[in-house]
Amino acid sequence: SGICNFGKLNYYLGARAAEEGRDSKYPSVDFCKDPEIICSSSEYKELKWVAGMFYWMESVQSYDEGGWKYKDELQKFVEGGMQGTSF
Repeated sequence: SGICNFGKLNYYLGARAAEEGRDSKYPSVDFCKDPEIICSSSEYKELKWVAGMFYWMESVQSYDEGGWKYKDELQKFVEGGMQGTSF
């Protein structure tokens, strides 16, 4: 999901949060040093889901390029009865 997303995961949920005194769901996981932990952890099997949701929130929902905003287009799609495949 990209170097920036790994850093953000680390800041909010991983080792960096713990090192800086914030609550951390994964205090022993350093997403920056070992991003493969997301797929390889046998202790935290939910990391794939967590990383995917984080990417969704950070990158997909905030998409705003060339006059196309994800949240605006989603709202139009829903209000239009979720018809068609253009969304």
